[in-house]
Amino acid sequence: MANNTGKKYGGRKKGVPNRLTSEMRLILKDLIHNELSSLGDYMHNLKKEERIKILVKLMPYVFPKLESVSYDLDEPCNFDPFL
Repeated sequence: MANNTGKKYGGRKKGVPNRLTSEMRLILKDLIHNELSSLGDYMHNLKKEERIKILVKLMPYVFPKLESVSYDLDEPCNFDPFL
C-alpha cells in the first residue's frame, strides 16, 4: 500500500549525509593527494610532448577560464569601483 499522507516513515532523517559517500570522498581525497605529491617524479620520466599534454589538461583545474568582454561605443560606461 502506498503512503499518500505526505509523512515520511522509516529511513534516514532529512539532511543526514550518506556515510558511504563521505567515506568514499575521504578515501579518494587521500589517494589523489598521494598521487599529486609524486606527480613531479612521474613527469620527469615522460617525453616533453607528453608533459605538455598533461599540463594543458590540468590547467582548467588550477586557473579560471577567462570570459571575453566587449564594449560598444554607444553603451553608457557605468564604472563604480566601490560596488
